[in-house]
Amino acid sequence: MISFCGCLTEKPVPPEVNLAKTQEFNLWRAGAPLYLQEPFSRYQEALNKAKDDLIRVNSKFGWFRDYKPVQTEYIQVLRQGDELFKLLEIEKQRRALKVHERMDRLRERLQQLDKFTLMINDGRVSRGSLTKAEVTLGEAETHYRENEYLASEEKLKEAEIYLAEAEKRITPVLSRYTDTGQITRWKKWANETIEESKGKRIYSVLVIKAEKKLLLYKNGEPLKTYRIGLGQRGLSDKQRSKDHATPEGKYRIIAKNPRSRYYKALLINYPNEEDRREFNRAQKKGLLSKTANIGGSIEIHGGGNEGITYGCVSLDNIQMEELYNLVEVGTPVTIVGAVDGQNNLSSVLTVIQDGRAKEETP
Repeated sequence: MISFCGCLTEKPVPPEVNLAKTQEFNLWRAGAPLYLQEPFSRYQEALNKAKDDLIRVNSKFGWFRDYKPVQTEYIQVLRQGDELFKLLEIEKQRRALKVHERMDRLRERLQQLDKFTLMINDGRVSRGSLTKAEVTLGEAETHYRENEYLASEEKLKEAEIYLAEAEKRITPVLSRYTDTGQITRWKKWANETIEESKGKRIYSVLVIKAEKKLLLYKNGEPLKTYRIGLGQRGLSDKQRSKDHATPEGKYRIIAKNPRSRYYKALLINYPNEEDRREFNRAQKKGLLSKTANIGGSIEIHGGGNEGITYGCVSLDNIQMEELYNLVEVGTPVTIVGAVDGQNNLSSVLTVIQDGRAKEETP
């Protein structure tokens, strides 16, 4: 009868097993599954195989267990994990730099849009989107400071959407000020008005929306320059009643009101024949409702040059007083968007497009 002596003892589990368990947890906590999905997946495959092999060894009687092959596996897993930590640090540094650069670009775009939308009345509709973008950028910066780069990236994507919304609202307005055909038309009107002033030796008024100024000519020469306010959608051409846009075209003063609601006022003949033709054409094309009205009562009036009108052109009262006393009924009044392709608003659009291009460049 064979007996087993009691001097045989079970072999201890290799210390690498617990080390690997700790390493896996630390990698998970450091974000390896998020930042290094494929490398971490391969690491887990190797670790799971080592765990399975350990289970098979542990299923044997204690004195028949051979941990050396399993120990070798775990050593390899630990080395693989150490490499992951190195790669993770490099990846986080890369992400941090990328997030920081993108935050700077988006912050610059936000500041530019904020400045531009305050500069142009039409941009006020974009303010809500810009506010959301600013809040979201703040959240992205908080995540960045806490080394949560993936969360920061998601917030930056969200901020980009809000900025794009704001840009989308004002780009159609600004695009008119880069349209060479439109610029040529405006310039022609302006030149004709100046020539009329010169030829008839009279006063004439030229309003340039992009520069927010009114120029008074006498005998074809500039005499006075006044800063002006425009309608809420003043940079757009008026199409119908209550659209708050300021009309563009060649007009004349048809009445002077010394006791206007806005100090003093000069009424122009909007709508003129060309305005009516454009209005009827738009209705036939379905661009305007059949029930829409063309509107009227467009004036140059006082009340301040920083205000927002319903479509009129406004001046400070002192300047309005001066202009009112100089011009007469019949004085030509021409309103244009710009007289030069390199104007204040075309430069705004260029900055917006450049900012978008930088963001789209990988």
